[in-house]
This record gives sequence, C-alpha cells and structure tokens, in this order.
Amino acid sequence: MSFYTSLSGLQASQKEMSTISHNLANVATDGFKKSRVEFGDVIASSANSNPSAQVGAGVVTKSITQQFGQGNLIQTGGALNLVVSGDGFFATKGTVESEQLNYTRNGAFVVDPNRYVVDGNGGHLQVYPVDGSGAVVASGVDGLVSLRLPETSGTPVPTSAVGLGLTMNAGAPLPSGAFDRFDASTYNNATQTTIYDATGNPLTMTSYFVRTQAPTAADPASQWQVYTYVGDEQLAADPANPAPITLEFDDTGALTAPATPTQFAPFTPAGAAAEQTVSLDFTGSAQLAAPFSVNTRSQNGAAVGKLESVNVSEDGTVRASFSNGDSKALGKVALANFFNPTGLRQLGNSYWAATGVSGQPTLGEAGKDGFGGLMTGIVEGSNVDITEELVALIAAQRNFQANAKSLDTSNQISQTIFNIRG
Repeated sequence: MSFYTSLSGLQASQKEMSTISHNLANVATDGFKKSRVEFGDVIASSANSNPSAQVGAGVVTKSITQQFGQGNLIQTGGALNLVVSGDGFFATKGTVESEQLNYTRNGAFVVDPNRYVVDGNGGHLQVYPVDGSGAVVASGVDGLVSLRLPETSGTPVPTSAVGLGLTMNAGAPLPSGAFDRFDASTYNNATQTTIYDATGNPLTMTSYFVRTQAPTAADPASQWQVYTYVGDEQLAADPANPAPITLEFDDTGALTAPATPTQFAPFTPAGAAAEQTVSLDFTGSAQLAAPFSVNTRSQNGAAVGKLESVNVSEDGTVRASFSNGDSKALGKVALANFFNPTGLRQLGNSYWAATGVSGQPTLGEAGKDGFGGLMTGIVEGSNVDITEELVALIAAQRNFQANAKSLDTSNQISQTIFNIRG
C-alpha cells in the first residue's frame, strides 16, 4: 500500500512542478494568468472503520486553478494598446463572419491590412456601434461588430469662390516687357491658393500681379492687372479673350474696382471629369506704403479627409481624426465578465472561452456595472511573480524528493522481507 501512497505523492509533485514551470515559461506573455495546483488527501475507509486507526492512501490533484489577479502594467505609448484596470476581458472574433467569441486580457491591438483592429493572433476586437454623438446603439452579443478604421471622411466639395484680401505696395515699379509667368521680371508679385476639384483633389491657383499704372498728378488712380492660372490653364471671364482682372485703387489706397467678385468661365481641371466654375473676390484689399502681403485668404471647397490618428477614451469610445478636421466616433470597446472566471477554458495565446462552469458572459462598457476602466498606451503583462514561483518550485522539488525517499524506503523494507530465510 505504501508504494501507491508514495507514487501518488510523486505524481502530485510532478504535476505541481509542471504547473510552476508553465507559469515561469510565460512570465513575459502579455495577458497571461498564472495557475495554482490544489491537492486533496485520500482516505480509504468504510462504515466499520475505526476512525482512530485509519491510514491515509496518498494524495490526488483536485484542480488547477487560474489566478486572475491584475498583471504588471507595461507602458508602450501605442494608441491601440489597451489595458483593463480591474475586472473584464476584451472580446474578439477570429473573422468578421465568425460567431465564436474568444476572451483575452492582452490588449496589444494593431491595424491589419484591411484596416480591422486585431490582436497578435488576428482576432478582431469587438465593439458596440455608436451614433454621431458617441452613444451606443446596440447591446448584447448580437450587437457586437468588428472594429474597422475608415480610410477617409467627409464629402468632397469643389471650390466655387476664392477670396484674397491683399496689401499692394504703393511704391512698386512698373515691370518692363509683356507678362510672362515664367519670367519673374515681368510681374511684381504672385500668390498661390489651394482649391479643390469635384473629387476633392487639391489644385493650385496662382495669381500674378502686374502694376500697369502708377499715380500721377493728372491721374491719381493706380492700376494692377491680375493673371490667374490653375495648372497651365488661364482663367478668364471670356475664354475666347482671356483678359486679366484689373484692380484700381484711388489716391487713398482704397479699392474702387472691381466692385464685385469676378466670375471666371467654367473650366475642366487637368485629370478631372467635371467642369468647375470659380469666382475671385478682392474685397478688403488696399494699396499702402508697405510690402505686398496676403492678409486674408479663403475658399469654400473641401477635400476628403484622410485618417490621421485614432484614440480610445477611458470609457472605451474609439474616435478617429482626419486631415480635414473631422472627428468621428467609430464604436465603444465591449468588455465581458463572468461570475466564475476560474471556470473559463484556456485556449492558448492568452485566449479563454466560456464554459458551463464559468457561465455565459455579461457584456458591458468600461467603468460601468462593475467593469474595470480602460487605459491606453499600456498593455497588461503576465501576473507571474518569479520569486514566488521559484520558492514554490523548490518546495515542490523537495516534496518530490521526500516521496521518492519514502518509495525507496518501502522498497528496502520489501527487499529485506524477501531476503528473510527460514
């Protein structure tokens, strides 16, 4: 009987050492939760057994229990690196179409080539959809969606009006020679304005300013001609006679003409399919004894915004910012919790699955209804304490040695009995 008792002790110690070794092997695994072996003694008895004469029959492994204490918090700075401070798991799906939910504490998320937010295993982070104000518009498991980052935002608006408020230099000379935009000596100043075509592509509108009349005693007015180009095409009110705009200033430097915006004839930008009409307004311009400058510049077109950054707030709201100034809420990170987390089934890769022992998940939002808060730029490391595990490993090793010694002693006794001779 003592053979089997010692053997059970050896098996128990070996299982404990295996569990500790597994903990130590995953000391650097993000989101890993250590396990602890629990044992129970074995008593062989019957109804007629004398309680004071019972001898134990060894040990059995009752359970290997997962320890879901908080792991170390590791600063990363990544906008999509998340950690649950408190109770809760991130929910993921292997694919967009998958119905199987996996749960993890490893929040090291990245963006895949299809713009889905995924973990290191390719699992899609699950969020609740939100409206424009960021309020959740769905609930439950069926309401979860895979978080995907949009590539663009907004609707392109072609530029139809440009405004320039200028200071023209009252002491500027009259250039010599006919205007040639490739010869800077034939014009006084130039300025560029970015406008947009019907698809939101940026275009460069360049206006060249040529002084054609300086004030005299007989005529105190001052005149400038403005040649405007988009690409290689000159804009004009009459394409058949592409004349420049004439700016006139009185002796006080006030703009007297044109009194209204100049409407150019429709033109088709290079590479665009649709015609576009643009007006140019110089309201607010003046001629002063000062260098040429652009005081105000405006245009009413809009480009499609390109994704620039993503951030996640403490309540789990994922918000994207775009190059056109748009900011859009994309969803709210869903957290899952269980009434008995130790009953979750380990799947590997810091994944768990629900079981009948753990119960079905309760889904919710960070910071509400008992769920922990979210922090960004941080991931949760393993909750394994190396010192604690090494001490436990030494104790398990000594337990193994003691049981091995007990087994050896039983063997020696048996051998002595076998060697007895009458």
